[in-house]
Amino acid sequence: MRIEARPLPAQLPDLGSLPPLLTRLYAARGVQSAEELDKGLARLIPYQQLKGIDAAVELLVEALAQRQRILIVGDFDADGATASSVGVLGLRLLGAAHVDYLVPNRFEYGYGLTPEIVAVALERQPDLLLTVDNGISSVDGVAAAKAAGLTVLVTDHHLPGPELPAADAIVNPNQPGCDFPSKAMAGVGVMFYVLLALRARLRDSGWFASRAEPNLGELLDLVALGSVADVVPLDANNRILVHQGLARIRAGRARPGLRAILEVAGRDHRRITSTDLGFILGPRLNAAGRLDDMSLGIECLLCDDEALARDMAVQLDQLNQDRKAIEQGMQREALAQLKDLPVADMPFGLCLFEPDWHQGVIGILASRLKERYHRPAIAFADAGDGLLKGSARSVPGLHIRDALDAVAAKHPGLISKFGGHAMAAGLSLPQENFGAFAVAFDAEVRRQLCEDDLTGRLLSDGQLDATEFHLELARALRNAGPWGQHFPEPLFHGVFQIVNQRIVGERHLKLVLKTECGSVQLDGIAFNIDREVWPNPTLRWAEVAYKLDLNEFRGNETVQLMVAHIAPR
Repeated sequence: MRIEARPLPAQLPDLGSLPPLLTRLYAARGVQSAEELDKGLARLIPYQQLKGIDAAVELLVEALAQRQRILIVGDFDADGATASSVGVLGLRLLGAAHVDYLVPNRFEYGYGLTPEIVAVALERQPDLLLTVDNGISSVDGVAAAKAAGLTVLVTDHHLPGPELPAADAIVNPNQPGCDFPSKAMAGVGVMFYVLLALRARLRDSGWFASRAEPNLGELLDLVALGSVADVVPLDANNRILVHQGLARIRAGRARPGLRAILEVAGRDHRRITSTDLGFILGPRLNAAGRLDDMSLGIECLLCDDEALARDMAVQLDQLNQDRKAIEQGMQREALAQLKDLPVADMPFGLCLFEPDWHQGVIGILASRLKERYHRPAIAFADAGDGLLKGSARSVPGLHIRDALDAVAAKHPGLISKFGGHAMAAGLSLPQENFGAFAVAFDAEVRRQLCEDDLTGRLLSDGQLDATEFHLELARALRNAGPWGQHFPEPLFHGVFQIVNQRIVGERHLKLVLKTECGSVQLDGIAFNIDREVWPNPTLRWAEVAYKLDLNEFRGNETVQLMVAHIAPR
């Protein structure tokens, strides 16, 4: 792992009266004007710029006016769960008479609006099928729904394939011909935008003359959660959505289910950050879809009963504990496969498979392998019927979906199907093709990357002076976000003297550090450290990459370093 300076523009932008450090941090993250830092809802990109939004609204206005049965078909991850919840809650607030949801069980039906899911949906006798966080690649599923006489509205954010489904309307900022400037919205953000457009149309038509006009801002806590949990880039538009959602949560105005998940996790809602959305709330919600049925997560978010919401939050927490245990076992097996392989002989693109690996956890395993070995990784599980299901994670410089597309083009028939984003993708293939695919995938990664690309790199925002380790700066950095994908939380580095080191919670390293000049003593914590290396009682100096954080204990706040990397010096 090497630490590099985060690039800065040749000339820093004029961001008003910000402190020089914050100006530098924002500039390094691509902010070019003070307007980009305005996180008021009035700064959201207008919904009118979304292609297909008028057609979508027409369908929904008709559905509300005619009291049609609307069935939302979502995905089984946190984005899909929050998008489904936002759709159900928002349409009910706007006066829909019949709104329900359906989430495919990932182990029975796979992803998206498949013909099999349409058959299940027809049992509910819907008039309108509304997809959230899926549907843009569901050509066969949409065709099956249309053949059954259903109206189909697709809302999605994933990249489209060569053929679009023949839906009655499609809203997706990534569809061809859509001029919406932000291509980074999560599925829940797209659904929220559809609701904004629908409310405006209903307002103009006099719909609210006999009923109260709802405040759709009440849904922003769920929009924030789904956006961060889906790891979409936090461009200026997404930062507004996340900031506003966090503000609701901190003010105690979140959904009862969301508050219950936080409470069970032992988190104070008043101090929650975007990192908590991604690492505390997101995994607990995702655990339902990974191990069981995402309906539990959606029901928790929809629930208005505090006691019932807490019961469901406890169940989600237990599922997350189970997921962690499964993941750790799979990780041990994966590392055992690789332990005798020198790094120099390791494939550029890792492909691993064990027959008993859990389908719902292979994505997390692929992420762990990618982080440990700094190269693209795909973990496979047995999907039955002679098929393997794979989950892929990539490193900067390799668009993983495009890499799979290249493999499929060079080796027809090797992959059954695939889809995804630049950094994450999913695929399936016959088990007998695993060896040939592993070779072909490694060859494609080698074609696109060199050895230097496989060296782990941390981008640092520089060194802090000993006088800067204070609560005011830590608070300012926390409030300067929200931080997240493509808008990373500030990371600093420096050389520190190790005063004390010990293991806590079996896998975490608790540190007491002194600045190089010895004038300031600080607490630090490094999570999930390598127990073969740490603690190291003989080591007195280390190079540390860290985030400046706040630690609260018994009502007292202190500065704490969240250690991202530590190495002997």
